[in-house]
Amino acid sequence: MTTQQVTEQNFEATVKEGIVLLDFWASWCAPCRAFAPVFEAAATRHPDAVFGKVDTQSEPGLAAAFQIRAIPTLMVLRDGVVLFSQAGVLPAAALDELVEKVKALDMNEVRQKVAERSKGTPQAQPAE
Repeated sequence: MTTQQVTEQNFEATVKEGIVLLDFWASWCAPCRAFAPVFEAAATRHPDAVFGKVDTQSEPGLAAAFQIRAIPTLMVLRDGVVLFSQAGVLPAAALDELVEKVKALDMNEVRQKVAERSKGTPQAQPAE
């Protein structure tokens, strides 16, 4: 499988289900260009995951929504839940290991932990 462009228009549908790796990048970024073939090769090795590329210049809204401060940034989601985010280039072996760890996760357990954390977070009260 090859990588696909992820935009604000297709973002929700792309990350809704399954494992999605997002590469936030820009064409002027030398480390981004160096990481691109590693990311592309991983996409062929892991056809059961979606490998998406978010051009931060074309999609500033997505970059802002995920508070991207440096590129490249790799983000991994599963079933719409962000599980990993790291700026910088990952070597191929580390990328493969990350995909395998995400595949092995029990998402019911992850959702339960997310729910528990959100219960402890004070909710904003509407102004009267």
